[in-house]
Amino acid sequence: MAWRSLPILLTCGLLLAAAPAAPAVPFRPVRALTFNIHTGIGEDGRLDLARTAAVIRDSGADIAGLQEVDVHWAARSEFADQATELARMLGMRSFFAPIYDLPPLTEGAPRRQYGVAVLSRFPILRAENHPITRLSTQDPDPVPQPMPGFAEAVVLARGIPLHVYVTHLDFRPDPAVRAAQVADTLRILDQDGRRARQVLLGDFNAEPTAPELAPLFGSLRDTWPGPDPGLTYPAAAPAKRIDYVTVSPTLRTRDPAVLASDASDHRPVRVTLRP
Repeated sequence: MAWRSLPILLTCGLLLAAAPAAPAVPFRPVRALTFNIHTGIGEDGRLDLARTAAVIRDSGADIAGLQEVDVHWAARSEFADQATELARMLGMRSFFAPIYDLPPLTEGAPRRQYGVAVLSRFPILRAENHPITRLSTQDPDPVPQPMPGFAEAVVLARGIPLHVYVTHLDFRPDPAVRAAQVADTLRILDQDGRRARQVLLGDFNAEPTAPELAPLFGSLRDTWPGPDPGLTYPAAAPAKRIDYVTVSPTLRTRDPAVLASDASDHRPVRVTLRP
């Protein structure tokens, strides 16, 4: 099933919040994946969403953050609802957060949307599409301004609320918009409180030493260890690390891996989370 209304809060979440405090629940490991799916188009230029789903399935991910997701967007993806289709193929829940939401090309067709998505094997208690600073690719004369497309889904991961965020930062060489996006991201994450378990998954479009990412890594931990560079882009012969799994200090991690795949122009990154 998929959710798009903003924000969403399930009744069971309210009941849980009102109930007496329960004994601490051991938090068993959870696998998290970030994957820029390139709208289902692989390195061979062929659209194959089943191939995308197979990569996510084979990774063993419990939670996946996806970037470059089309929902009725264009002929390149056959106007499919990719968020819903991937959730169906994988037996997962989904939340889609559009960056762009445009009228259809033909009367009566669904609206055209493009953005990021969360897939989860666990219940999604609530979800929200946060605005952050963006420079539109659809406006012929864009200026930086708040736009949606920063997804948050609070999932009940083995009985423990886990705040999962998915982002896709600006791709341009000028880092100014990315720097503003990092500041917006930290402001939003601060609203969860210091004890929250947070995971930020995304294509940051910048390498780890980029100055604009430094404030982010001051609050969240980059889960990739050295000395392996963990290169993710381009998928055929990776030369850059721009895809990340980052976590709050309340979580430990193990077994980080960049997964070889030709299902996209990016390689996915998988990390196991522990409390």
